Amino acid sequence: MRPDWETYFMKIAYIVSERSTCIRRKVGAIIVRDNRILSTGYSGAPSGLPHCDEIGSCLRDEMNIPSGERSELCRAAHAELNAISQAAQYGVGIMRSTMYCTDSPCSFCAKAMINSKIITVIYDREYPDTMASRMFAEAGIVSKKTKIEKGFET
Repeated sequence: MRPDWETYFMKIAYIVSERSTCIRRKVGAIIVRDNRILSTGYSGAPSGLPHCDEIGSCLRDEMNIPSGERSELCRAAHAELNAISQAAQYGVGIMRSTMYCTDSPCSFCAKAMINSKIITVIYDREYPDTMASRMFAEAGIVSKKTKIEKGFET
């Protein structure tokens, strides 16, 4: 059976998340316009730096920091930021695009998405950051939770 576009892109976001090097949360994101993929990103350390899975530990776990708090104490760049950075690095315009994310964005990523003029965010799993959804509403960005077929998550 042929998947609809939303399911198709969410499945791809989950496949992208398999590249994540974060020990704690594997997140994938893709940026799409006119049903064409413009950029992808996954959670992991900045280019050239050791990844958490290489180091073998997570500072946030060691400090017992709950999800959604103190994101500055993490060596990984979030998937959404990596997708935006990849587009910028290769000169790919992402204005008026849609971002598909395995997890709802944090407020820091939401700010980057608002400034990048992304107009729609579609995600599967909830991330505990209510400020992001408030900012999306204020900016007029459509933020929508979807649920792809059960069992596809990585």
